[in-house]
Amino acid sequence: MDGSFNVEQMPVIVRDFASYKLTIQACSKKTVDEYLSDLRLFFKYMYAKRYGVDIHSEFFEKLDISKLDNEFIFSITTEEIYDFFVYVSNERGNKSCAKSRKLSSIKALYKYICTKRRLMEKNPAIDIETPKKKQTLPKFLSMEESISLLEAVSNDKESKTRERDYAIITLFLNCGMRLSELCGINLNDIDKELRSLRVLGKGNKERIVYLNDACRDALSKYLIIRKSDTYKTLNNPALFISKQHKRISNKTVQWLVYKYLSLAGLEYKHYSTHKLRHTAATLMYQTGNVDVRVLKEILGHEQLNTTQIYTHVSNKGMQDAINANPLANIKSKKID
Repeated sequence: MDGSFNVEQMPVIVRDFASYKLTIQACSKKTVDEYLSDLRLFFKYMYAKRYGVDIHSEFFEKLDISKLDNEFIFSITTEEIYDFFVYVSNERGNKSCAKSRKLSSIKALYKYICTKRRLMEKNPAIDIETPKKKQTLPKFLSMEESISLLEAVSNDKESKTRERDYAIITLFLNCGMRLSELCGINLNDIDKELRSLRVLGKGNKERIVYLNDACRDALSKYLIIRKSDTYKTLNNPALFISKQHKRISNKTVQWLVYKYLSLAGLEYKHYSTHKLRHTAATLMYQTGNVDVRVLKEILGHEQLNTTQIYTHVSNKGMQDAINANPLANIKSKKID
């Protein structure tokens, strides 16, 4: 596995867990890498506390945990796991979201050990409650800002990839797909009439994304360039190609989104590719009156409660509601 560390640096049981997640449960490599990153820190901390290693030392950062055996891992108690979360809260400044992810990784490992491998009788993580996350509303571009972003791409006449970039931004704003889904699209994923395309979502689950007129127009113009000598990639199956004639990378797409947000004067809002996904979802729900259950399928969400964040009431809606109050125009009489 790629990443900031090699899976061989993990204990054997954790390597087996990673393999199970990848092959049996078909988790994405990104998800498994996140599990391993969290578990690496967890076991480094457990080792340090038991053997008196200074957690602030350079030695702690370079600890080799690959030799930790099952006896060590199986002996970890619920109290020690709580102690780990005190550490990441106080020493590493982890908030609820980061702590929730770490707990999810620890729970997943011990569930695998206890229920799949049956190597332990008591799961030390099973009764630990997930930290309550602060509920935040998704950030998104307004209709006017979305149009400004598209115009910024159209007006970038010096760009040699304008048609490609416009198609990418259009798909984000209209279809609400994830960054990895967009980069993974192949030419044969699109039907011949440009009515729909197939994407590979989380958990390697395929879904069909239907295309509207804006998407069809942007894709048809890009495909003329894509199939010409400009990209010289006749054997490359990818829809979106980089200047190096390879499948476009996540980082390149993130960079071009930041570039055009800046050209549109929106860089101060710190938007990202994921905010464009939020924009598509919010505009469909608030302006297009799309049913939340339909929106769930469009976005590829596993659970409906994930989608329900988009049912928040817009600021304009709240302002209109206040103004609609029958007492809104009642003012005090002038006092003599």
